[in-house]
Amino acid sequence: MSRAFLSLRDNASHMQATNILILLFGFGALAFYLGRGRSLAIAAPLGGIRKLHSLPSYYGMHTAFWCALPSLILLALWMIFDEPVINSIVIGAAATDIAPSDTASYNLLLNKIGNLADGVLPRAGQSGSLIAAADHMIYLREISRWSLTLLALVFSAAGLFLGLSRIASGFRARPAVEKVMQNLLLACACLAIFTTLGIVLSVLFESIQFFRSVPVTDFVFGLDWSPQTAIREDQVGSSGSFGAVPLFVGTLLVSAVAMVVAVPIGLMSAIYLAEYASKRVRTVAKPALEVLAGIPTVVYGFFAALTVAPFLRDLGSSFGLTVSSESALAAGGVMGVMIIPFISSLADDVITAVPQSMRDGSLAMGATHSETVRRVVIPAALPGIVGGIMLAVSRAIGETMIVVMAAGMAAKLTANPLDSVTTVTVQIVTLLTGDQEFDSPKTLAAFALGLMLFIVTLLLNIFALHIVKKYREQYE
Repeated sequence: MSRAFLSLRDNASHMQATNILILLFGFGALAFYLGRGRSLAIAAPLGGIRKLHSLPSYYGMHTAFWCALPSLILLALWMIFDEPVINSIVIGAAATDIAPSDTASYNLLLNKIGNLADGVLPRAGQSGSLIAAADHMIYLREISRWSLTLLALVFSAAGLFLGLSRIASGFRARPAVEKVMQNLLLACACLAIFTTLGIVLSVLFESIQFFRSVPVTDFVFGLDWSPQTAIREDQVGSSGSFGAVPLFVGTLLVSAVAMVVAVPIGLMSAIYLAEYASKRVRTVAKPALEVLAGIPTVVYGFFAALTVAPFLRDLGSSFGLTVSSESALAAGGVMGVMIIPFISSLADDVITAVPQSMRDGSLAMGATHSETVRRVVIPAALPGIVGGIMLAVSRAIGETMIVVMAAGMAAKLTANPLDSVTTVTVQIVTLLTGDQEFDSPKTLAAFALGLMLFIVTLLLNIFALHIVKKYREQYE
């Protein structure tokens, strides 16, 4: 019920925000048209737009910014603080007989009031204090919605009037617009940085909670993964095993199989398309190859589970080998096919970007076309190729659906690609699926796995940057 309540509440707020955004977009377009028109009207008696400091479009953009940006800032702040303020007012005005005594009871009471307000819980049989609090919440939400809409319109109208009033022949619209754009770009960059920082801190905090229950050494070096915790302390197996080594071994095994398939095929395809293929072949082959990138991963999972895995099992049986019906070879092979477009497209772009003068110089010295490609083009394009391969490795490590459907969910410590394995991402999804308590080691283990996966990916990126820097200094 709580999830339904949150879903209803979120849908209502998102719908209102979407409607206001559409309205502000329309007002911004109108403001641009009016601002541009006013600048042209001012310039007409003065001898044309050459008498203006800036082009008419800059005056239009300046007016549009004044019309839309204050309302957008108001909308963002309102969406952040609206719900906490309403909840605080409702709980503060609640009757003493339902007043919460601690954080847990506070959240439970707020959840119940919200369910009553959204009609998820029937009002029959509920106390008068709860019904009054729910009605108070409904009233405050209505006031909030109407207030937000009204204030957004007022801010837009005031911004439109102010923007139009500032338009004059000597007004420096272009520097003002460029300054606003620079600030917007800076805000986007800061948002990306703070988002990344927030993700890292949230995962780190939950991981610390997990490591208070499970020692770091047991997690990092443990060889047994069985995160099943008992409900009662006297139950057999009340303490689960949280050794993450089998998960990381399985992740590396599946990723290694994928890279063995993807790197040679993708790189060779890129070299052929960039250096040897005719324009007609390239026109057909390159889009056909990149179509693989548009296939959903679940389709690859179906293909791996229903076609590749049975084929490998039957093929292994004909040679006297025991191949699991869910093997790392099947999952990694299909994952490699999925990753081919990433490597091929990036490698093709960087090979094509190598200056033609380097090829001409090599050929002029007597080298053949193949020698030029091998000794000049590939080394010069190596930084971009390494970057593409590292991107593909990150993609392989983070893949989930193919592994679930083709490799299984059994945590086995094995280096045999013919056996079934599982990966870190699969276990994260498994641990966080369903109704879970976030104070149990079983659930918190997902965040610890996410932290370790983040560290591994970070180290791979650092290694890739080192390689790129090394060869870029050599060939530039």
